[in-house]
Amino acid sequence: MIVRVAHDDDPLEEKPYYGVHGEQLRAYSEYKDRVERHHNSADITRLDTIVNALPKDILEDWLATRERNRKMHLAALELTSAGVLDHLHLTLDDTSTYGLAARDRRNLERRVDELGLWHKVNIYPGADEVPATLIAKARVQEPTRVYVHLSARLGEAAELLYEDRPVGELLNVHLRAAGCLWVSHLSDADVVLAVNTPARKQGEQQPDYATVDTPERYLPAFMDALSNYLDASKPVVLADIAYANGAERRLMTCCKHLPLARLTGFSAWNTAGNTLGSAIAMAVLAPLVQDKTLWAEILFNRFVDDYLYQSIVRAQVWEEMGQPSVFDLGDRQSEAEAYIDRLLKPLALEFWKTYFSEARLELHWQHAKLAWPRLFTGVFPFEVREASSPRDSNADTR
Repeated sequence: MIVRVAHDDDPLEEKPYYGVHGEQLRAYSEYKDRVERHHNSADITRLDTIVNALPKDILEDWLATRERNRKMHLAALELTSAGVLDHLHLTLDDTSTYGLAARDRRNLERRVDELGLWHKVNIYPGADEVPATLIAKARVQEPTRVYVHLSARLGEAAELLYEDRPVGELLNVHLRAAGCLWVSHLSDADVVLAVNTPARKQGEQQPDYATVDTPERYLPAFMDALSNYLDASKPVVLADIAYANGAERRLMTCCKHLPLARLTGFSAWNTAGNTLGSAIAMAVLAPLVQDKTLWAEILFNRFVDDYLYQSIVRAQVWEEMGQPSVFDLGDRQSEAEAYIDRLLKPLALEFWKTYFSEARLELHWQHAKLAWPRLFTGVFPFEVREASSPRDSNADTR
């Protein structure tokens, strides 16, 4: 993975000095790339100011980390050229149009050109979802044919917060990465990938009437299309990238009367790349999973995490706790987990009862946890079992 330039001043996932100098390092990243690409005098002056303000040892350490990473990627390309690696994915986390990650990408692409390796290499924005993408590509021999239906007609051109390209091109690279073909006709497709896009630009805070939910997007028509696909027994995977870090609440309200448990997949978490990569992997791998209990567990987990927790409960817990640091809860992790379980459990049980109970499966819910002392990443243990009788198909609250 190409080293990211983090969008937040996070001293835990990044080096400790990023908590103090994150803004300056991001500015250096942007203007270093601008200067190299455009040689604009105003950008050169701005870059000089940034360099003079940054402690020399911190900048040198930060750049040395990137250089080490770049050399590893160049070595990986040589191994691919030599046939040691069959296929190579070099992905970018939290990238942008200008920055050191974009510069690294261009340099790596030039080396791929020189080696003639584009048939074996993918370079694109992605991170946490990449293992699922690689599994999908490895397990399926024939390309999965995907028909894409967007919630906004102009959605392919919409801008994204954490990627260096618009929606349409991000879809293009993620479909190729998983070994899929983007087909133009529904009759040619193995699966429908329904993507809820922003109208103009991805949002962070909901609702966003300026860039996400504008007259260029009409969700009721999108819901009608989803309903028709499901009624026709066409496999449908729903990917929601209108907002970063969680499902759009308006979308889920519109989905209220759809048989959500009949979806082949659902994803709405973190960056657009995370969401699309996960959704596409589900589209590819779903036909290989014959255990309906296991697949219900996978699908329900996505609704719990991406919608119920990320879009609803996480903000409520943060408010109830007095808005603690988003980077580190310190010794308040147990307190946060208690809040989460109290708020999330009834929502999860009701969601299960509404959409999954007809599947003759029962839900055994356990206590919610956090992966580490921060609210961003929850762990929601539960088990789905075949119901022993019709009355057992509702959620088990034990």
